[in-house]
Amino acid sequence: MEKKRQTAIKQLKALDKLAPKDMRLAAEWNQDWQVLISTIMSAQTRDETTIAISNILYKKYPTLKSLSNTPIKTIEKIIRPVNYYKTKSKHIKKTSKIILKQGVPNTLDELLKLPGVGRKVGNVYLAEFHKANAIGVDTHCSRVSQKLGWSKNKHPHKIEKDLEQLFPKRYWCSINYIIVRFGRSHTHKQEDEIFKRIKKLK
Repeated sequence: MEKKRQTAIKQLKALDKLAPKDMRLAAEWNQDWQVLISTIMSAQTRDETTIAISNILYKKYPTLKSLSNTPIKTIEKIIRPVNYYKTKSKHIKKTSKIILKQGVPNTLDELLKLPGVGRKVGNVYLAEFHKANAIGVDTHCSRVSQKLGWSKNKHPHKIEKDLEQLFPKRYWCSINYIIVRFGRSHTHKQEDEIFKRIKKLK
């Protein structure tokens, strides 16, 4: 297991070198509620779209209170380019009202109680805003983990647990960050060629 762990760490570092450092991700915002709301919107949606729509949303509603008071139909009109915008609009409305009163939770168990927050959203939020030991498993993370043999599972929660066993905790919060930047900057064909080289690392 130790040999496999050291190989995986080398592979992750190799991916990091190939990932552009100046690429902005959907979860990168200054305020905790913005990080959470944008991460909710990012599910099944390209980061470029999420960032653009988030900019419009936060420019019009710069405070959590103003967002929480916004009618769902108005939110729908703004975030329409985001996939599943109707469902996400309801989640944004409900979640913004809850965290306005209670604050944004800082544990996964409490985050999972919020509308629109699953394990991926919760873990990405914790890793991004709190630099917590959390691994957000999205489509990029799932694909790379299977291609490099880090996990044989397809279910995100099982992949998350496999990665937790494989990588030391100090790497957890950077795994999604590295893989998403790598995935967004390479085609699948380019990735496959890179994976062939990376698999040779020992």
